Amino acid sequence: MTQLEQAKQGTISPQMQEVALKEALPVEYIRSGVEAGTIVIPANINHSHAEVCGVGKGLSTKVNANLGTSSDFVNLDIELDKLDIAIKAGAHAAMDLSTGGDLPAIRRAILQRSTIPIGSVPIYQAGVQALQRHDAVVKMTASELFDAVYDHCRDGIDFITVHCGVTQRVISLLKQQKRITDVVSRGGAFLMGWMLYHQRENPLYEHFNRLLDIVREFDVTLSLGDGLRPGCGADATDRAQVEELITLGELVQRSREAGVQVMVEGPGHVPLNQIEANILIQKRLCQEAPFYVLGPLVTDIAAGYDHITSAIGGAIAGAAGADFLCYVTPSEHLSLPNPDDVRQGVMASRIAAHAADIAKGVSGAAERDRQMSLARKKLDWETQASLALDPNKVRQIHEQHRTSGEACSMCGKFCAMQLVSQRLDIDTPKC
Repeated sequence: MTQLEQAKQGTISPQMQEVALKEALPVEYIRSGVEAGTIVIPANINHSHAEVCGVGKGLSTKVNANLGTSSDFVNLDIELDKLDIAIKAGAHAAMDLSTGGDLPAIRRAILQRSTIPIGSVPIYQAGVQALQRHDAVVKMTASELFDAVYDHCRDGIDFITVHCGVTQRVISLLKQQKRITDVVSRGGAFLMGWMLYHQRENPLYEHFNRLLDIVREFDVTLSLGDGLRPGCGADATDRAQVEELITLGELVQRSREAGVQVMVEGPGHVPLNQIEANILIQKRLCQEAPFYVLGPLVTDIAAGYDHITSAIGGAIAGAAGADFLCYVTPSEHLSLPNPDDVRQGVMASRIAAHAADIAKGVSGAAERDRQMSLARKKLDWETQASLALDPNKVRQIHEQHRTSGEACSMCGKFCAMQLVSQRLDIDTPKC
């Protein structure tokens, strides 16, 4: 049975117990959250060596790292290196977005290597194979698309992005909307091209029950993709985006009724003042399903620094209720990310996630900051490093200009806290 089906029967699975332990929450809270659909545990029965990760209401905000080959650059060793770096940097999950090379072999190698849940986008495989077999992505058949979904689930993928909300109704609204960036979702573009070419409804929507049957067999979590996510701030929160979200809300309910875990993906480029509204709309329309956001990026002109623009948006989104942040790297919009880009992207999103957790009152988040403050007061550098999100970075920077005193080289003998401690009879609060 799936995690959701077990939860509905009142059964506490080993995965629920592990999530409860990691989150320092009662296991019944986890079980009831899974039953209600406000918490998901992406854990394919064929990927048993991966660590368990819970995503959803009341849990710490999670971070995903994207990796994978492109049609222009195929190097499996580099992608595996990126995976290792993402895991070491603290990513809670990763997605294989490969579109170049032997896609099944790449996917299986990543799954074998990974100790964290892995997501994927099966339509990429279907599209690439259609290009090889039929000379055009739009000539793929519905059966080939569902075959790709089955392949990914059977291999052990823990959550799959499926763009089921790209419907003929959404396309009509998109035509009326006259966006600047139209469609920036690759999977959404594949499907939209197919629908316009065949003049038919989206097969993932039309045959949604077939999709549910496949994912239920392996307990794969559906990640309902936002094919109409805005690609620039000016396109955010328009009719096409919201119409897709309404459809996804319908599919959330159908998934839950079928015993399938489900989360919903959210927009990429959103102005700062619209982020909270986007989260609230999603939570309302999709019955509090976990929300997985790309960024969101709060400005369009920070190319080369979009890990920062996405971290700003991610912190606001997380504080407003988003549950899962998909990282953005400095290479976003420019290039396939290199290993260092991956590390920077993960760290930026982890900062955003922790800031959101403090705002949401997640267990232990604010206390970790308090302990860091106490260590700073005591000039306890090793404790500061151990509490930091990136301990190695802390040690590296602190050591680059060593001083003879206890203070760091920024202030040296003029350290404010050290001077005040020597002059005032004030006890430092106890840990």
